[in-house]
Amino acid sequence: MPPASDPSDPFREARRDAGVLQCPFHGETITMLLRHEDVRSAAKDWQTYSSDAPFRVPIPSEEDVRSMRQLPIETDPPEHTDYRAIVEPIFQRAKDPDMIARVETLLGGLLDASLARESVELVNDFALPAQSRALTYLLNVPETEADTWIGWGIHVFKVTGGAFKKGTVLEEYLSAQFDRAEAHPGEDLFSALTQATYRGRPLTREEAMGFANLAFAGGRDTIIFTIVCALAYLAEHPEALEFLREDPKRITLASEEFFRVFMPLTQIGRVCPADTEVHGVTVKAGDRIGLCWASANFDEAAFDRPEEVRLDRKPNPHLSFGFGTHLCLGAPHARLILRTLLRLCCERVARIEILEAVERVEHEAVFDRALGFERLQVRFIPL
Repeated sequence: MPPASDPSDPFREARRDAGVLQCPFHGETITMLLRHEDVRSAAKDWQTYSSDAPFRVPIPSEEDVRSMRQLPIETDPPEHTDYRAIVEPIFQRAKDPDMIARVETLLGGLLDASLARESVELVNDFALPAQSRALTYLLNVPETEADTWIGWGIHVFKVTGGAFKKGTVLEEYLSAQFDRAEAHPGEDLFSALTQATYRGRPLTREEAMGFANLAFAGGRDTIIFTIVCALAYLAEHPEALEFLREDPKRITLASEEFFRVFMPLTQIGRVCPADTEVHGVTVKAGDRIGLCWASANFDEAAFDRPEEVRLDRKPNPHLSFGFGTHLCLGAPHARLILRTLLRLCCERVARIEILEAVERVEHEAVFDRALGFERLQVRFIPL
């Protein structure tokens, strides 16, 4: 069995043969698009493959774990364009020098603390605090809020193993934050949303909650997953860390390659408003297709020897941040965290040793896909 940090492509045969894969998810059969060009085309074609489907863009659906539509992701143009414009400036803060410096200080502190210890568990004790505290900088809230978020665990909707949590912890938290922002407005995400307008009117509380819900649910386990998998790869392939150390300019290309091969989100849903023929399969009106980012990122038609991790791969048209209208708002934030972490590792870490690894696997009816680790205990060896 290959190391758990090596790329996983369970869709190779289906992608080459049919271009689609039909898979049951919680009683619903979804036709998954597998080829790079098909996924890109569908991501742009919102008239045929619509995101205007509350709770049904994630696969499985999330009717049982939230009560509002996530914005702007669960809308189509032109509504999506207007909704996105409200929050885009907030997510662009990841490019501000002040935030870049704060993220560097945060990750440097976590890395130094880990170097001083005999070992560290990367999922819960490194990546989760890194993501949570960096998110406070992005949303411009007190860093102490991260303590609450860390308590939610890796995924705000799920427990270890993938089952959905019960209850409304996130919604209750967001509601309290909006109450506070309305009474004492500041310069944070919640205050911005309470003061925002959409097409000349104030946002409703439900709309504001929809934006905030996505901000917490969308970039949580995804960034954690990428951090852990990248560090695991450097541990299992020490020559890769030396390669980056020789020329830190390689870090930008390397981070994009890590985003490609360690795609945390297997697929995302779209609803067909009318009967649609997809590679010989008829998708009925109201049924869903899946845009399988994980398969598209390994398509031989788009990537030379895609199963190889090439830290200098260029070009690299991966789809890990989506494509087209719904390009991920959090992409600058994710890139900042991973690139900063890789640079700090080059400057401070001689090598990483894996002491214990508990793999995480996505088990579905017609495929199993490696998704990193439930737990990864390592030792950082200083330079």
